[in-house]
Amino acid sequence: MFRQALSGSMTRLLHGASSTAVTLKPAKNASLIPLLTTMNMNHTTGCACLPCKGFRSFHSTGFRSKCKHVDDNELKKKLEAYVDKDEKENGKLTIDGTMPDLEDVLENNKKWVVEKNKNDPDFFPRNARGQTPRYLYIGCSDARVDPGQLMGLNNAELFVHRNVGNVVSGTDLNFLTVLEYAVDTLKVPHIIVCGHYDCGAVRGSISRPDSGGLGLIENWLRNIRDVARLHKDELKAIKDKEELQRRLVELNVMEQCLNIFKSACVQRRRLRTYVQDQEHFALPRVHGLVFDPAVGILKKLPLNFKREIE
Repeated sequence: MFRQALSGSMTRLLHGASSTAVTLKPAKNASLIPLLTTMNMNHTTGCACLPCKGFRSFHSTGFRSKCKHVDDNELKKKLEAYVDKDEKENGKLTIDGTMPDLEDVLENNKKWVVEKNKNDPDFFPRNARGQTPRYLYIGCSDARVDPGQLMGLNNAELFVHRNVGNVVSGTDLNFLTVLEYAVDTLKVPHIIVCGHYDCGAVRGSISRPDSGGLGLIENWLRNIRDVARLHKDELKAIKDKEELQRRLVELNVMEQCLNIFKSACVQRRRLRTYVQDQEHFALPRVHGLVFDPAVGILKKLPLNFKREIE
């Protein structure tokens, strides 16, 4: 269960040029034992036994001292016993209330399948027949959001793409692939961008961390900062910080909707459905929604694409 391969850092230490002894815990991996017998340890002198080749923790006084281990087979048995004991002891532990090898998740899955089959015998056969979603949902990765439950939709009615801050980026191939597939292949009639108040991405975009930055995510948050720049006059007039972030959440959703509306695949299909197919509406229709996780009610935002584009 807990048998793990050597980490990159440990491997570098084991193959390093230094002869200084370093105390390390042996990696818990049965395959590690035969591996260690073949390691080329140029920095060990006068000893070819297993511990000198791989486990520095057995030589805290340094590799230049004469090794006292003479029986590799005996040591292998001790190491195997150590790993087995470690597995038995740690197998009972939990990580933040979860099982280390997801036993709880797998068990919950079996219960869910049984319950589904009992309450809706056609559920899985219906799934096997494919998907015909009516909505493409672009939302935030926030763990508090379950799009299907939020919108009261049944299974397979929602095609979902989620990222940090529900951003629509023209350089995100992941998103662009989802968008084109939903529009051209699934032919969804509706595209929804859904944001939520108390959004960590929006808060991060307007914060000034003491450390000077939030790391890699700074590159992604520039998309939301561009929204703030475009609406800087309106946002500067808002003095309350909570009101400010809530308004930026809304503006961010509206700008991402505009980005979708301007995309090539959406424009092509809207023109085709309105002119050639003579639909009552140009499809897909693009909608902006927001909600408060503390309340759950969806709010539809006003969008005027004609005015924005002109």
